[in-house]
Amino acid sequence: MEWRDEGIILGTRRHGETSAILEVMTRAHGRHLGLVRGGRSRRLQPVLQPGNRVDLVWRARLDEHLGTFQAEALETNAARLMDSAVAVYGLQVLAAHLRLLPERDAHVALYETLCLMITHLDDADAAGELVARFELLVLEELGFGLDLAECAATGTHADLVYVSPKSGRAVSREAGAPWHDRMLPLPAFLQRGSGQRADAAAVEDAFRLTGFFLARHVYEPRGLQAPEARAGFLSALRRHRGHAA
Repeated sequence: MEWRDEGIILGTRRHGETSAILEVMTRAHGRHLGLVRGGRSRRLQPVLQPGNRVDLVWRARLDEHLGTFQAEALETNAARLMDSAVAVYGLQVLAAHLRLLPERDAHVALYETLCLMITHLDDADAAGELVARFELLVLEELGFGLDLAECAATGTHADLVYVSPKSGRAVSREAGAPWHDRMLPLPAFLQRGSGQRADAAAVEDAFRLTGFFLARHVYEPRGLQAPEARAGFLSALRRHRGHAA
C-alpha cells in the first residue's frame, strides 16, 4: 500500500532510539499516523515540528498497519508559531479537536480551514475568531452543527442574538426576549456573511457557545474533559488584550 498527500503536522512522539511517530492532518486521508525512521535526527527534527506543512509518502504492507512516512517540508511554520503563546495554545486546541474525529477519515473542509488558520494563528487579534469558527466546523463535521441562519421561532434572518441551548438554533431578539436568561448569546461575527469583527466580549461569548455544545454532544458522552489547551488559549488571549490595552 502506498499513497502521497500533503499534511499539517499535529504532533510527534519518540519511538525507540532514533525514530518518531508522526501525527498529521492530511488533505485526502484525514488524521493519520505513521513511523518516520530517523525522525529524531538533526536533519528531520526541524521538519517534524507541529504546524509545518509537509509532503508525505505513506507505505505499509496492509492498509490497517501503522506504516511509515517519508516527509519533506513544504512550509516551515513552526518557528513563527512558537514565538506566540496564543499560537502555541491555539495549535494544541486545533490538534485536540481533530483527534475527536475518526482516524483516517477525510475532512477536506477542515484541512483547508486548518491551512488558513496556520497562516494567521500568530495574529492574536484574529486567532480567537478563527478558533471559535473552527470549533463550529468541528461540531458540524461530527454531525452536531448549529443552525445560525434563521430564527427557530419565526424564520426571520434579522436580529439574531441568541442560540437555543435545547435545539442549537438561532433565535431573534424579539422571539427570545421572554427566555433571554436561558439563552446562549450569539455573537454577530459567527453568522455567515456578517462581515463583522469580534471584540473581546464577543470572543468570550463564542467560546461559551461552542464549549456548551462540545461538552453536551462530544465530551460528556465520551467521558472526556475539554482539552487543557483550550483554557490556556483563552488565558493567552486575555493576556494579549491586557497588554494591548
